[in-house]
Amino acid sequence: MEENIIGAAAAQYLSRGNKATRTGFGDALLEIGRENSAVVALCADLTGSLNLNLFRDAYPDRFIQTGIAEANMISMAAGLATTGKIPVAASFAVFATGRVFDQIRQSVCYSNLNVKICASHAGLTLGEDGATHQILEDIGLMRGLPRMTVVVPCDYSETVRATKAVIEHQGPVYLRFGRPNIPDFSLDEDGFEIGKSIELHPGKDVTVIACGIMVWKALEAARILEKEGVGVRVINMHTIKPVDTLAIVCAANDTGAIVTAEEHQIYNGLGDAVANVCARNIPVPIEMVCVEDQFGESGKADDLLEKYKLTTGDILEKIYLALRRKN
Repeated sequence: MEENIIGAAAAQYLSRGNKATRTGFGDALLEIGRENSAVVALCADLTGSLNLNLFRDAYPDRFIQTGIAEANMISMAAGLATTGKIPVAASFAVFATGRVFDQIRQSVCYSNLNVKICASHAGLTLGEDGATHQILEDIGLMRGLPRMTVVVPCDYSETVRATKAVIEHQGPVYLRFGRPNIPDFSLDEDGFEIGKSIELHPGKDVTVIACGIMVWKALEAARILEKEGVGVRVINMHTIKPVDTLAIVCAANDTGAIVTAEEHQIYNGLGDAVANVCARNIPVPIEMVCVEDQFGESGKADDLLEKYKLTTGDILEKIYLALRRKN
């Protein structure tokens, strides 16, 4: 059976410092703009928050400030796509998916238009803005749409690579990233291929499949358990749709137990995608680290992650549970 992509240097995934994924998006789009004049950016009154001021200042004639009118932004992006432009529609994730679901479904996906929906401040780590802004259902909303690709990079560097890959990809894409500064550890040597996961840590006892900010926490858990003689395979599943079926089946076959980790609701996210693959191919014990059917609340990001059980310690607990079920 063919293996998934194995990271360039598993032992070398070390933090180079903290940077925000939204910064990676803005930096990448500025670079892309120099190379591809078809790229047009649209923003719903959140230019600074998404680091789009760089693109706006460099290419003012290719930047459209729509104001707080997200539905119009998506419709405008769809229209631009019909002319051969590559529109990048950017806002907070809660506004870029929930508020405009009808426009995305009808104008973008139904017509299979080349629109890139790039969403920041996703999940609980938006922090103090509270439940109304902390969308935890967006992956599920976008994953359910025909023709939509869903990408969730794990750090600044991968967001740079993901943004470039998203622009090159033909068709609708949802790119999800966040607000806080988080460890930047991924390696350029790993590249970025939509639909192809990356194995970051080898292991034969259990597999943790994670996306977004939870990938680093999964690596931390694997290193802790390595000292206890437990081999934890860590897979960075940066593409939720199309999910890397082969990597999941290989992990289930090789390790016999899986834990998923995501900053999202328990329903319709990464965990559901992995469980679906296993149910169809090779049923094994599966545990999920995620938000358990709750809304968020106002608070500091780290405090919220602890309250909603999205920490390294919570991954460890689910690993132990999966191992007990396996044995």
